Amino acid sequence: MSRAEATKARILHAATEEFAAYGIAGARVDRIAKAASANKNLIYVYFCNKDGLFDAVFDAHVGRGLDMVPFTPDDLPDYAGRLFDFYQQHPEVLRLATWHRLERGTAVERDPAVAEPTRNDKLASLEAVQKGRGGTPGFPPATLLTLVLAIASAWSPTNAASMPAAAPASNQAQCRTAIMDAVRRLL
Repeated sequence: MSRAEATKARILHAATEEFAAYGIAGARVDRIAKAASANKNLIYVYFCNKDGLFDAVFDAHVGRGLDMVPFTPDDLPDYAGRLFDFYQQHPEVLRLATWHRLERGTAVERDPAVAEPTRNDKLASLEAVQKGRGGTPGFPPATLLTLVLAIASAWSPTNAASMPAAAPASNQAQCRTAIMDAVRRLL
């Protein structure tokens, strides 16, 4: 890894922490540069501006992160359980997605969980599974996907309604089981 690549990686790591904690508006480029042991000007060289840096962090963690959890339309309970595991291991992903939605409003086209073509691929595969099962009555694919994603993130720090705010390590297995069971019942 070159020196420039190493610096860029440190900046992305520091920016991930900063944006997850403070959002786009609250994040400070000075703090990111200091945490990354990098010259502040390099942030502008590599990412143009704070929004560009947030986009790079968002794409790296939310976009690529969700790709690490393969979508299984024929086994949605297992998919929800694996999403829960991923969210517990990477709490910054939901925090970044939440800040994105809060601060960028209706610009959900950049949100990998709902972006095209990812969303269309998931919906098409859900529809195919439903048709393969004889047109399973119930929720349309878009509603079903929304509900599964919401259930999988039920015990995240970004969900104000969860009790506790995040699943404690001693209770994670119970939370995962409850999530999978809820998706089974939904189906």
